[in-house]
Parts: sequence; C-alpha cells; structure tokens
Amino acid sequence: MTILNTSLRTGALIAAMLVPASLLHAGDAPQITASASSSLINNAGETIGAASFMQGPRGILIQLSVEGLPPGKHGMHFHAVGNCAPLDSFKGAHGHIMPGNLPHGFFHVDGPHAGNLPNLIVGADGTAEVELYTNLLMLDQGAGKVLDEDGSTLVIHANPDDHFTQPIGGSGGRIACGVITAN
Repeated sequence: MTILNTSLRTGALIAAMLVPASLLHAGDAPQITASASSSLINNAGETIGAASFMQGPRGILIQLSVEGLPPGKHGMHFHAVGNCAPLDSFKGAHGHIMPGNLPHGFFHVDGPHAGNLPNLIVGADGTAEVELYTNLLMLDQGAGKVLDEDGSTLVIHANPDDHFTQPIGGSGGRIACGVITAN
C-alpha cells in the first residue's frame, strides 16, 4: 500500500491512496455509496479533461486527468454552484463550498472550509493526472454536499493556492471548470 498523507489540521486530511486488491479481505468490499463525474472545459469552452468522484464512508475520492494547462501549481477548489458560465471567468460557479462559513486555507488556524483541495501540479507538457481524497465534504450527504439542488463545480485556478490568504489563497483567475453530475 502506498500512502501520501498531509495532515494540515485535525479533521482535514488529504491523501492519495492505492490499495492493492490482494490486501482486501472478504467482507471488505469498497463502500462507494455515490458517484459523480465532470468534463472540464477551458475558457474557450474546449474539453480539456475529466474527473470522477466516488463517495466513501467519510469523504470523496477524486480522479482527475487534464491537458492543455500552463505548467506549474494551480489552486483547485469545489465551487458552490453547478454553472461554468460565462466562459471568460466561470463566475456562475460562485464561491467555494463553505458550510459553517469557515475561512479558506489548510494553514488558516480556523480553516479550512469544505471547498478546499490541494494544488494541482501540471507537468511541463501541460498535463496532470492525480488521485486524491478529501474528508471535508461528501457527494450526497451533510452540510455543503456536492450534489445539492443547485449543483457544484470543480474549478482550477491560474495560480497556486497558498492555503491561507482570503478568500481564495491567491489562486487568481479561473482557467478550467467542470459541472459535477451524479452518475
């Protein structure tokens, strides 16, 4: 088993985990209770990638693959509304999902809010592929659920998230957006 674990605040764990099938025991079947997906578009409206979301007992496993982005780190967040219009800004997605109105950032003493995710690191060729986990929210349960009445989006920003600065960690403009839909 390979685990990459960064615990930045009690209750805020982001992990990438691969569990070989040989380590599962009888009765240890995965507990995927909901799933969703998203096609990601750029500011020209072109499809540049896809994401899948699988809800486990205490969070969401995200698998993401994109291309055509600038190399480097990019802030990535769950936004509160399932709308990627207008293309030049994706402002229809509104702000981050944040029940309880907690501040932004893994390094903020009173944060993070539920929409926080780690930075996406894009390679020199403009591609990124990542699997990550968040226990800050669920797809179809609890306050701030992703699959609520007005939907949600996954948004990738132009700049890195410093995980502290309000309200978006200095992430800058929105360069990719995907409306999240139930499977």
